[in-house]
Amino acid sequence: MHPFLVSLILAESASSEVKPRFFTATNIVRDLPGRLDNTLVLQSNSPELIQTPGILVSTFPGAGKKVPKAHLNYQLNGRFDVFAHHVAQKDPTGRTLYLALLVKNPGKKVATVRILQAASFLTSPDAPFYELPPHVDNSAGQVFAGPGDRMADLILRGLIQGGWEKVICIPAGQSRLLYNFPVPVIGARSRNTRSTLIRATTNAPLYAASLSTYTNGTLPSIKDWENVLATAALAGPRDRVPTVPSSSAKPVYGRVAGISRGSNWRAYFTDDPHGSLRLLVPAAGQSISYVVATVEQGAFGTKQLQAAPLVVRYGDTSYKAHGNYAVEYNLYIPLHNDTQQPQTVAITLQTPFKSNTSKAGLMFTSQQQRAVWFRGTLRLRYRDDSGQNAGKYLHVVQRRGDPGTPLLTLNLTPGETRMVAVDFLYPPDCTPPQILTISNPGLASETSADSQQGTAGGAAEEPQQ
Repeated sequence: MHPFLVSLILAESASSEVKPRFFTATNIVRDLPGRLDNTLVLQSNSPELIQTPGILVSTFPGAGKKVPKAHLNYQLNGRFDVFAHHVAQKDPTGRTLYLALLVKNPGKKVATVRILQAASFLTSPDAPFYELPPHVDNSAGQVFAGPGDRMADLILRGLIQGGWEKVICIPAGQSRLLYNFPVPVIGARSRNTRSTLIRATTNAPLYAASLSTYTNGTLPSIKDWENVLATAALAGPRDRVPTVPSSSAKPVYGRVAGISRGSNWRAYFTDDPHGSLRLLVPAAGQSISYVVATVEQGAFGTKQLQAAPLVVRYGDTSYKAHGNYAVEYNLYIPLHNDTQQPQTVAITLQTPFKSNTSKAGLMFTSQQQRAVWFRGTLRLRYRDDSGQNAGKYLHVVQRRGDPGTPLLTLNLTPGETRMVAVDFLYPPDCTPPQILTISNPGLASETSADSQQGTAGGAAEEPQQ
C-alpha cells in the first residue's frame, strides 16, 4: 500500500469470487497551471484503421477538387507540427499501404520549410508491443513498446531521426513531400501501425495534406500523390461519430482529423499563481494532485478541460484533441519546506479511475488491471539530496486505477526550496486522464471499508467506464 495516499478506504466485494480491491484517496485536486501554446498541429488520426485509402486530412481549398468536402481550406504558417497515427490491415491482394504528407506553396516566392525535429516508427519491426515493468530506467532511450512510445521518447530528447531532409525549398506554386512512407503488413501479422511527429517552421503560408494510397510495393511519386489529392474522397471506414461537447450522454470522443491549436503545455506549480514562486510541501500524510490530459467528463472535479481545440475539423471527427497526443508537457515544481523539520516529498504519476468529480475521492485499485492506460518516458531534472544536479529518463507503464509508485523521492531540509522539472510528450496509444501527485508520506492512515460502513456508506464498487 502506498503511504502517501491519505484517508484510504479499502473495499472488497462481498462475493465469494476474488475481485479487485478498490480504495480512494482524498487528495487535494488542482487545475494544471498554465495553458497550451498557440502552435498549429495538423492532426491525422481518423480513420485510425485505413481500409479504403484516400484523403486523411487536407487543408487545401476544395475548389477544383473532385470531392470538395474532403478539404478544409486552411493555411499553415510559422511554427507548426504534424502528428499522424494510422493502422494498416493486411490487404488480401498483397498491396502495401503508403502514407504521405504533401505540402504546397500557393504564394509567389520560394517557401522554406525547416524540419526542427521528426520521427516516424512502425510497430513492426521498429517498436513491437511487449510487457514492461511499471518503472524502467531509460537513460539510453532503448526502452519502448509501440511506435507512439518510441516516437515520443526520441522527440523528448530533442533529436531528429536519421533520413529526414532538414530544409525543403518549395518554389512558387509547387508542391513537395515531407514524407512518403510504407506501412507494410508482413508474414503472419494482420496489422501494422505507423506513428509520425514533425516539428517544423515555414517562412510562407502552405497548404498541407495527409494522404493514403495502396500500391504493389512501388513508392508513389509526387504526381501520384497530387492525383490522390485532386480526385480522392475521405479515407475509410470512418470512425465513431463523437458526442456533442457538454452532452449528458456517455462520451464518444472520436478520432482527430483537422488542425488543433497547441503543442506545448508549460506549468509552474505554485500556491499562488499570481505571485508565489514556490509550492509548499504538503503536511505529513497529505497529497496535492494536478490533473493531466483531462477530457470531457474526466476532470476529477476541476472543470479544466485540457484537450486542444480544433481550429478546423471534419464533421464526423473529434471536436477537440482529447488525449493531446504528442503534446509536450513541461512541469516545474519549486518545492519549499517552510517547517522547522526535515520533510520527505514524493512525486508520483497516477491513473485514477476516470471521474468528473473528486468529492468521493480519487479511486484506485490494488490489483493490476488488464489494459495499459499510460506507456511512455518521463524526464526528471532536479537537485539531489547531496546538492548535485541530477536527471533521469524513466519509462512508466500504468493501467487503469493504478496508484503508481514515486518517480522521485526527495528529503528537504528546514527552509529549503528545490526545483523539480518533469517533462514528457503525451504518447499515442495512451488513455487519459492522469494526475501528477506531490505527497508527504508522513503518517498516512489506512482504514478498511468493512470497519467504516457507517460513515463511508459501505464497500466501494468498481467504477463503470
